Amino acid sequence: MATENPPRTEAHDHGHRHRDVSGGWLRPAVFGAMDGLVTNVSLIAGVGGGGGSAHTIVLTGLAGLAAGACSMAAGEYVSVSSQNELIYAEVNKERLELENNAAAEQAELATMLRARGVSPATARQAAAEISAHPEKALAVHTLEELGVDSSDLPSPLVAAGASLASFAVGALIPLFPYLVGFQVLGAALGLAAVAAVVGGGIVARLTDRPFWRGALRQLVLGATAAGVTYLIGTLVGGHVG
Repeated sequence: MATENPPRTEAHDHGHRHRDVSGGWLRPAVFGAMDGLVTNVSLIAGVGGGGGSAHTIVLTGLAGLAAGACSMAAGEYVSVSSQNELIYAEVNKERLELENNAAAEQAELATMLRARGVSPATARQAAAEISAHPEKALAVHTLEELGVDSSDLPSPLVAAGASLASFAVGALIPLFPYLVGFQVLGAALGLAAVAAVVGGGIVARLTDRPFWRGALRQLVLGATAAGVTYLIGTLVGGHVG
């Protein structure tokens, strides 16, 4: 049984799906946009509830956008970098085991193949052929044991950039009416509510859940956050005044 490439396994498919959702650009983009929306609509609601002027609201919103986007990007960069470094460390351990204990690793690979339904004889032959090529053997062991492809890890820069850009877009939505001269708090809150429904619904569809469920969840969470900060702003503004 000739094996020119590492066999595609359930772990391989899971690894790619996991990378796309949790460590590529999609997760930081989605969460960045939702975080930006909720953060800035809450800031605007709090300052507006406290009687802040339009100028103060715009200044607060822009400051929140810049601070939040940079914070999200930095956090995402560190998170993905740390995740990659951990995987590289585990891959290096596996490489040393293959170099120093090749027979045991080959037997382990045969056992993993048998667990997936391959006959004992075929599993032993496949393990021997794969193990004859150290880099291919390392790739298969990594996929089977870690569930990732170490040659196709997410980029920290891509994740950070996606997070920064999407947070900025989300944060701009409730601020937009003020930036175009329509300085009404209700307009900012209403636009944010529409964005929460659309964004939450899209996230739900990406994960094969009903649109309405994600939309309602995001709307409730955003409204709760904005309501809390509006109440705080009203109480503090009235007390200071």
